[in-house]
Amino acid sequence: MVTLRVNGQEHKLDVPSGRRLIDVLRDDLDLLGARGGCGVGVCGTCTVLVDGRAISSCIMLAEQAEGKEIATVEGLAGDGQLHPVQQAYVDQFAFQCAYCTPGFILTTVALLEDHPDPDDQTIREYLGGNLCRCGSYVNIVEAVRAAARDRAARE
Repeated sequence: MVTLRVNGQEHKLDVPSGRRLIDVLRDDLDLLGARGGCGVGVCGTCTVLVDGRAISSCIMLAEQAEGKEIATVEGLAGDGQLHPVQQAYVDQFAFQCAYCTPGFILTTVALLEDHPDPDDQTIREYLGGNLCRCGSYVNIVEAVRAAARDRAARE
């Protein structure tokens, strides 16, 4: 048995040893925002936050996440409102097919926690582990800037 705390809710699951976190999130908890891509932690489509850090859930075992706070893109919105980072991505048209978008959004949330007012180089370096096959990078960087401005305005 593994107890996972995901999006503020505790889940006791019978998970075989060696099962990946992405598989538990998608198959057992029906949280489909973390998506399979490369399977080796390179593309960022499976990104989740574990204790606030952006982690590739395809290379993390479920048992490694026990006792940690896991956040998926589904857990960001609240009270019928998108999270400010989600809203910035919508406002800046920072996606095309949107396959990579949940990973970029969660990485952006972690980035803004570490660097509330990032410069473009910091943004690019931090998001370097997330790939967009559609090439929406210019709008993604603008979405991060917009989210940082919004955060500063709210503080």
